[in-house]
Amino acid sequence: MEVILKDDVKGLGYKNDTVKVKAGYGRNYLIPQGMAILANESNRKKIAENIRQAAHKAEKLKMDAMALVDRMGALTLEIKTKAGESGKIFGSITAIQVADALKAKGFDIDRKKISVDNIKETGEHKAVIDLHKDVHHTITLSVVAE
Repeated sequence: MEVILKDDVKGLGYKNDTVKVKAGYGRNYLIPQGMAILANESNRKKIAENIRQAAHKAEKLKMDAMALVDRMGALTLEIKTKAGESGKIFGSITAIQVADALKAKGFDIDRKKISVDNIKETGEHKAVIDLHKDVHHTITLSVVAE
């Protein structure tokens, strides 16, 4: 089953992408949640026209994302958390904590755009920020014990 995504869906695609999904996933989740529409000829024409009209706006969004990446540069965030003597932290570092640390530095980025591996120890780690479908930025997280 082919559907056209109305929103960015993590792990599947970006807005206005045509993707092939299993019929149950499309029919029972994506379409009822308003995340996608059926990819028939009529909807393809509508989306093509919307993409053509929104090309200028999309280019501006991409340029804004590139400017934000330039402002961030080689940013290193220090995240303080409770940890044991061996360096193993209690719990894990989540995208919410990274988003809060970014906000403290002056970057207001939605937590859904941040991908963090399973961080369970103190030290240096990486996080990927998905600012635009063509613009991704990797930042360094310095996890330290309180």
